[in-house]
Amino acid sequence: MPLARSLSVTSLSGLEEWDEEFDLEDAVLFEIAWEVANKVGGIYTVLQTKARLTAEEWGENYFLVGPYVESNVRTQVELIEPTNPALKRTIDKMNSSGCKVYFGRWLIEGSPYVILIDVAFTAWSLDSWKSELWDLCDIGVPWFDREANDAVLFGFLTAWLLGEFAAQSEQPSHIVAHFHEWLAGLGLVLCRHRQLSIATIFTTHATLLGRYLCAGNVDFYNKLAEFNVDKEAGDRQIYHRYCLERAAAHCAHVFTTVSQITAIEAEFLLKRKPDIVTPNGLNVKKFSAVHEFQNLHAQSKNRIQEFVRGHFYGHLDFNLDKCLFLFIAGRYEFSNKGADIFLESLARLNYLLRVNHSDVTVIAFFIMPARTNNFNVETLKGQAVRKQLWDTAQTVKERFGKKLYESLLVGQLPDVSKIMDKEDFTLMKRAIFATQRQCQPPVCTHNMLEDSNDPILTSVRRIGLFNSSADRVKIIFHPEFLSSTSPLLPMDYEEFVRGCHLGVFPSYYEPWGYTPAECTVMGIPSISTNLSGFGCFMEEHIADPSAYGIYILDRRYRGVDESCNQLTSFLFQFCKQSRRQRIIQRNRTERLSDLLDWKYLGRYYISARHMALAKAFPDTYTYDLQEPTSTSGFRYPRPASVPPSPSLSRHSSPHHSEAEDNDEEERYDEDLEAEKDRVNIRQPYTLPFKNKSSAVPGANGNGDDDGNGDKD
Repeated sequence: MPLARSLSVTSLSGLEEWDEEFDLEDAVLFEIAWEVANKVGGIYTVLQTKARLTAEEWGENYFLVGPYVESNVRTQVELIEPTNPALKRTIDKMNSSGCKVYFGRWLIEGSPYVILIDVAFTAWSLDSWKSELWDLCDIGVPWFDREANDAVLFGFLTAWLLGEFAAQSEQPSHIVAHFHEWLAGLGLVLCRHRQLSIATIFTTHATLLGRYLCAGNVDFYNKLAEFNVDKEAGDRQIYHRYCLERAAAHCAHVFTTVSQITAIEAEFLLKRKPDIVTPNGLNVKKFSAVHEFQNLHAQSKNRIQEFVRGHFYGHLDFNLDKCLFLFIAGRYEFSNKGADIFLESLARLNYLLRVNHSDVTVIAFFIMPARTNNFNVETLKGQAVRKQLWDTAQTVKERFGKKLYESLLVGQLPDVSKIMDKEDFTLMKRAIFATQRQCQPPVCTHNMLEDSNDPILTSVRRIGLFNSSADRVKIIFHPEFLSSTSPLLPMDYEEFVRGCHLGVFPSYYEPWGYTPAECTVMGIPSISTNLSGFGCFMEEHIADPSAYGIYILDRRYRGVDESCNQLTSFLFQFCKQSRRQRIIQRNRTERLSDLLDWKYLGRYYISARHMALAKAFPDTYTYDLQEPTSTSGFRYPRPASVPPSPSLSRHSSPHHSEAEDNDEEERYDEDLEAEKDRVNIRQPYTLPFKNKSSAVPGANGNGDDDGNGDKD
């Protein structure tokens, strides 16, 4: 589902549509990944959101290849007959040879064609293919590693598919095969070993060894050059997986990663420098109403407030209008995702808010799926009590309104002392007594299977944040994906994010970071790190990220304690903002959406495919490699108007939201500020690609002859 933003004077223009000046009709693109129509992690989001742009570029010659999972196919794929004659012959040949290959349309935006291979149906070939893999590459796969076994089956089947398609094509076509992650990488290795006439691309979204090393609490980035990669992979019993990933990286015509920080990691761990960085984007859908995202924020915030009223019943001694909602979400990787330093920073923030007698209350949500057996009874009871109170209030309201109406009909002012009778007071007293609570509001919304060993709950016990009345920071751990059908918090993830004030993602290992990117598209400020691909990308494109609601935490050059202090400072300064300052900041954050749109970032994938075509078919295509400068694309300046953060303000202390007269004195003109942002846009670098058969002056799409992007 595309994320939405507003179209207004604050929207950025200047992004030219990518215009193809060469013929792709004799070229075919296969994109191979284990997460095609099979949601496992972030790669699913990459493929799903990028499909429309790629389908528009390649038309009927774009095919996604993935595993056949019946439960997913029933809900996501429409099975049809292949439209391409060569592909139909290929699938028929494979099916007659003991395989099960399906063809259909993936029911997402762009409706791309998908080829789904049933790997379990050919499990009888596993031993022979493992033996062949050992003979070819000296890579042995243990019998007990089911994921690696699936990778072997999937790799041999995709190589079979591509080879058969090349053989069935009536005329030689230029085939591009783009493989994502190590699970699909073996197919690439086999294509190169069999010398198939195919241009190959391998994209690693996160290195296997990097993820394992970071989970082991090592000083990863400062010791990258010192690791004995073979020993480290062997010690973690992933040497065979590592070999598959490294082989794919070295065999590919073009090797890409999703961020500069992952490119450095890949150079040391996989021993090959990526040819190009392909950042991940999102589909940004635009509203026609001005600042509609601000209205959506208010609506979603009200729904979160309703949940909070029920969760903290009996202890609702704080002002919800001065309550800030923070959240962290993602895979439950306690250290890699930065949940450890977030909790420590919350404890320090709680101290600062208390000693400064702040009237702000912070509620921090942890949305990280973990092993549970059911909802917490106390949490469900809270929502039931809230609903009962609401029903009671509505009943009394109806009675009061009826008596008031009848009194006014006869031309008399109502006697307030008589308009509510004993029954009304009895109902209200019973409702009040029902809200009495002897225990603290629960930290976790579910019953955890391993409560005593859970990292988040263990840390909460250590720092002592138990949602007591004296604490200004409250914690709610929701160990389950959000769903609009949940009886507890009936909101989907997008709606929940819109209702929060700040996303906090202090990750130590985050090759890209879709969670802060989604926050940005929805106009929600976020905290990320200089070890995440998203954080590095924003630092490169924005002169002062914090002014636009993108706080970059330094985890590369600072120790854990220093990083905690910096994160605490970010959070404390955010708590000191007035309501008006937060609105200004959300407006600025939302204006960055164009940076993350596939219409902009998709051209890096286009560049990778063109580079692969030029390497595989040098007689037909050429690609003059030109490194883009660090200022390619957008470059947002620091805003000249009033800063959204008190730490950057001209005033020594923050404004309170009640002091509207003081706020009016601050210089802020959003239309003027947005216009300055548009003026500072710089066009992304031009892809220096030519088709030899149609290489004519000006064919680079910019109207210039030399391909350097200059115009008169």
